[in-house]
Amino acid sequence: MIKRISIRQLRRGMYVHEFCGSWMDHPFWRSRFLLRNDAELQRIISGGVQELWIDTAKGLDTESDVAGGSEHREQDGAEQIERELEFAASLPMEYDLGPSEGTALVQAQALYRRSVPKIKALFGEARLGKAIRVDQCTALLEEISESVLNNPGALINVARLKTRDEYTYMHSIAVCALMISLGRQLGLDTSQLREAGLAGMLHDLGKAFMPRSVLMKPGKLTDAEFAQMKSHPERGHALLKECGSVGPIVLDVCLHHHEKVDGSGYPHGLKGNEISLFAKMGAVCDVYDAITSERPYKKGWDPGESLRRMAQWKGHFEQRVFQAFVKTVGIYPVGSLVRLHSGRLAVVMSQDARSLLAPKVKVFFNTASNKRIEPQEIELASHWCNDKVAGCESPDNWNFTDMDLLWGAPRT
Repeated sequence: MIKRISIRQLRRGMYVHEFCGSWMDHPFWRSRFLLRNDAELQRIISGGVQELWIDTAKGLDTESDVAGGSEHREQDGAEQIERELEFAASLPMEYDLGPSEGTALVQAQALYRRSVPKIKALFGEARLGKAIRVDQCTALLEEISESVLNNPGALINVARLKTRDEYTYMHSIAVCALMISLGRQLGLDTSQLREAGLAGMLHDLGKAFMPRSVLMKPGKLTDAEFAQMKSHPERGHALLKECGSVGPIVLDVCLHHHEKVDGSGYPHGLKGNEISLFAKMGAVCDVYDAITSERPYKKGWDPGESLRRMAQWKGHFEQRVFQAFVKTVGIYPVGSLVRLHSGRLAVVMSQDARSLLAPKVKVFFNTASNKRIEPQEIELASHWCNDKVAGCESPDNWNFTDMDLLWGAPRT
């Protein structure tokens, strides 16, 4: 059984299934393994991990739960997360997410494809030590801003459709779009939205200095490689500061998007109000796009599953910012696999501004017969519909490989 424990409960003989938090926050960010010795245990503790998931079928259980009772606690924890997300989804909405289907998605995909060469060139200049001309980002920033303002859902929903080789560049575009969308939800003015978008576009510029062998490594990083990767915020900040053409918001997000409100982040271990609103925004947007995207070393998580895991990472994100982010992408983001009360499985196609708890879905599987059924689109918010979402499901548990096609993603 997969269960969540605190670092205080970890002991030799346990099978580490997954760490709570971004894999960039500890040296074991890409492996599941049996904890065999005290050296490995100490390495995890010193890495700042607070909570993790273990698999009791492959290793030891916690001493207090060997006799039973842990399953109920795990269920209670999942129900609490759902209540928190439902509360966030019920808060007043600053703007309508709008439909994100058909033409809007194709246009958003085309914008991504036009953007990649420009961001790639920007990173290339940084890698060669050339001065960064931020003014060259202006036209691209305006295009992204216009897309988000006209149809915020479209650009966000194609953000996960990245090739592994282009991840770093498309991640910059995705975080830019997410920052603008989140900023609108938080009520930022036009000038602040522009700075937030530019900060998202340039937040990972320091990765230009990271060796490709480290960025694209499919296996576990060594301690030295991990430390090298954690230097990218400071490297990017130094470069942007040297070029002298960006404001304090962009510099701050570049330097502090890996800080956490509990003080366990990097590079400066800031906590609470020591972290700016924009850096807190950057932390949420950066992590969400990273964990929902295909990487050289891991498969992207389902959007709904990702949002729920992020909600479990207490101390990572500022609550008000995370709640606004839930409003930005929806409690059941587009592309999420959900189970309906009728027992059917469906993929989320778009949000409904009337209720984020009742999105438009496409049903395609009957769990009672364990068979595929003829796909059917359903507006769960419609007065005639007597079905509703019972919860999120993991596509991996069902071996579904065509989720993007089902929700209508444009072909890459």
